[in-house]
Amino acid sequence: MRIAVFGDVVGRSGRTTLLERLPGLRRKLSLDFVVVNAENAAGGFGVTRRICEDLFEAGADVLTTGNHAFDQREDIAMFDRETRLLRPANFPSSNPGRGSGMFQDSEGRNVLVVHIQGQRGMAPIDDPCAAVDRELDGIKLGREADAIIVDFHAEATSEKYSMGHHLDGRASVIVGTHTHVPTADDQILPGGAAYITDLGMCGDYDSVIGMEKSEPLHRFVSKMPGGRFSPATGAATICGIFVETDPKTGHAVKASAIRTGGRLRGLMPE
Repeated sequence: MRIAVFGDVVGRSGRTTLLERLPGLRRKLSLDFVVVNAENAAGGFGVTRRICEDLFEAGADVLTTGNHAFDQREDIAMFDRETRLLRPANFPSSNPGRGSGMFQDSEGRNVLVVHIQGQRGMAPIDDPCAAVDRELDGIKLGREADAIIVDFHAEATSEKYSMGHHLDGRASVIVGTHTHVPTADDQILPGGAAYITDLGMCGDYDSVIGMEKSEPLHRFVSKMPGGRFSPATGAATICGIFVETDPKTGHAVKASAIRTGGRLRGLMPE
């Protein structure tokens, strides 16, 4: 199975560039399944129903989110209606939506997508290890699921690496999201899971992690807020990972970062 996961879509620049390029990437890489983290797609904060529809139409099979999942309050109800839109599984159970789902790829194979959020440097939240173990309970890679993809939305690199090793052998793909900076450690762990600490963002890198530079700089220098954060509007780099899995075991046999467009040096799987 050929899978791609794309990092946090930030604002109009990241959104429009991904919408333009995703259909071509699906064809070029012969992708069977695509996951997109969309939590910053609506003006940098949250996601709307219309944006979800546009991303699905462009070729996303599942959308994940994170700590900004519910920022667009007028569209919170869509988390209950749209099964392909996930919020972290370790959010309170009373929250709208779900943290995982079993989906089918273009060939009808079962793909489990699990979304969890970290604890270090984030708002207080339930144990992500216990949450992901519950979501995987009774689902064995290569048996009930042909592929298992985990989006771990977290701040600390140590927590992300620990989660990678916690899930190695039980998942096909484990990706970190949230920090908006792509890491250079795309690899296959000893147990067969493709791993990257952070996918990076789909957004303008002439920015402060996707935001127009003046307000973040003002706050760092003066220690005072001067206004609202606004997404940067320059050319976006699309960042993600490509993974190919073994059809029998579901383990990764190839893992390679994707970077295309914008300011960052391009990387494309062979």
